[in-house]
Amino acid sequence: MKTYVAKPEDFNRDWYLVDASDQVLGRLATQIAMRLRGKHKPIFTPHVDTGDFIIVINAEKIQLTGRKTDQKVYWRHSGYPGGIRGVSAKRMLETKPEELIRSAVRGMLPKNRLGRKLLKKLKVYSGAEHKHQAQQPIAWSLEG
Repeated sequence: MKTYVAKPEDFNRDWYLVDASDQVLGRLATQIAMRLRGKHKPIFTPHVDTGDFIIVINAEKIQLTGRKTDQKVYWRHSGYPGGIRGVSAKRMLETKPEELIRSAVRGMLPKNRLGRKLLKKLKVYSGAEHKHQAQQPIAWSLEG
C-alpha cells in the first residue's frame, strides 16, 4: 500500500465564519488551528497546507478564564538591548483584540514556513463586520 500525499488539485478550501462572542480563548484557538491545518479532513498531510480559511468576528467579546486578564503578559522584543516590552492581556483585549486571538492560534501552529502560510488564512475582526462576503463563508458553530 502506497502512502497518500495530498496535492493542491485534490482538495478545495472552504471559508468558515466563527463568532467569538463568549467563547473561551484557548478552546476557540485549538479548534481554529485544527481547521487551518486541515486535520479535520481525511486527506490531511502534515507537510502540505490542506486547511480552510477562517474568519473570526467579535474578537473583543472573547473570554479569558481565571485571572488571566490580570496576570497573563504578552512579551515582545525589539532586538535591541533592553528592548523587551510586555502588554497585559487586559490591555491587549482593550486595544488589539484581534492580536490576542492571532497570538493564541500562532502558538498552536508549526513554527516554520508552513505555519506562517497557515496563519495568513486566518482573518480576525474585532467587530461583527467583515469584508469576505464574496467568499460566502459557512457559519461554524463551536458549541459543545
